[in-house]
Amino acid sequence: MKAVFVHLSDIHFGQEKDGGTGAENADAKRRLIEDARAEVSKLDGKVHGVILTGDISYSGKPDEYTSAAQWLARLTDAIGCERTDIQMVPGNHDIDRAKITNAIDSILFSIREGGDEWLDRHLDNATDCQVLYERFDAYKGFALDYRCELDLNGDISMSATLELAPGRAIRFVRLNSALICSSRKEDGKLILGARQRLLPLEEGVEIVVLSHHPLSSFQDSEKARGYLRGRARVFISGHEHFPNLEIVDVEDGCQLMMLAAGATSPDQIDDKYTYKYNILTFEYDEASDALAVSVNPRTWDGSMARFRRDDEFMGGRQERQLLGSPNFRAAPKPSNVERVPAAPVALVEEPLTAVTGQAAADGPVGDAAIEAPDTADIDAVEAGALQNMRDLQLRFFQDLSQSERLTAFMDFSVVTQIRGKLDHAMERRLFRRAFRQVGVARIEEFLNAAKSQKGEIKA
Repeated sequence: MKAVFVHLSDIHFGQEKDGGTGAENADAKRRLIEDARAEVSKLDGKVHGVILTGDISYSGKPDEYTSAAQWLARLTDAIGCERTDIQMVPGNHDIDRAKITNAIDSILFSIREGGDEWLDRHLDNATDCQVLYERFDAYKGFALDYRCELDLNGDISMSATLELAPGRAIRFVRLNSALICSSRKEDGKLILGARQRLLPLEEGVEIVVLSHHPLSSFQDSEKARGYLRGRARVFISGHEHFPNLEIVDVEDGCQLMMLAAGATSPDQIDDKYTYKYNILTFEYDEASDALAVSVNPRTWDGSMARFRRDDEFMGGRQERQLLGSPNFRAAPKPSNVERVPAAPVALVEEPLTAVTGQAAADGPVGDAAIEAPDTADIDAVEAGALQNMRDLQLRFFQDLSQSERLTAFMDFSVVTQIRGKLDHAMERRLFRRAFRQVGVARIEEFLNAAKSQKGEIKA
């Protein structure tokens, strides 16, 4: 099976400083959707989604993510995948820098100076750890809608496996390379930390690592490089706004692809920097028992005001790169693997501990009661029902303000009283409870009524 992804980086929603720049960027984004639709239609593989390697917003503000969500909905509709089929990691612009107080800046400085030991010291302290992640508040909610939750203790987050053939799969590993970013330029001083360097190792599964920053941005880059060389097959990064492709011969029968993305919407357009994105295809090569990755680099052609293939980027390389895959070879060959039917799915009820009334008997426990992954209460619903829930959840959180969402929860009787502030994860658990209790039609009725009311007000 071929798995096709549209790869974007550094989209920078909210960066426009004047109307002319905003109009040019909006036009390029529309042309990108048209180009992606045309290019994926030429492929025989299924479009599995979109990869975003950070800097989705420019200032980490909620309205910037609202704009990003609306554009991503148009893109995913155009290329033929579900709106929630997105893999993403945060970048330095996905931090709300207004939340970097002198105290937080001092913590970040101490970590950069103290290295792994000081990073772990702060991550192991619940209060310090919460402070580190407050800068990502808007991003956290946005990422949860796409099942790309941040690990809130300095660890990696991962996708489910994507099977390319029986017994042969890829998995996306998502790094938060911006964890100790401040408001200064810090290339070469950032730290991934041991929790993010320790990449998983699975027989039959090759991993694709997503990071906003390239390895050169980290103090612990050599330690991270060792795990990449020994365990990963592809490393995709952004940040530098200039694309690059390198195939590293790690050892006999083992290659690592290092793909640096250009910016989808760079800070400036000139002879070096312009609008760029990629179309990536992952497939299993049976003859060599290896992962094959095809790269179709797309760049803006100013002479025609449209996207074209970036032949200079490929530098004479073949579009399809075969990567020696020891993790595949460690497992039985596909012909010897017996396929096991997928288990049926069901939504699993979760206890709620941050609200009163019907939702929980224990009463409120504070502002950040639950930080569990968004998928913790979903084991297995029928695929159609599960996707229906995800699509509806996307609309619910993108179309309604927080006060409107709280009104909905009360209207749906999933709570009778709310005390304190609900975090992103808690709101999403309440939504899933509403989905089970009142159903699709009732939630859609509320959304349509809210939309109609806003239209009447504007008129």
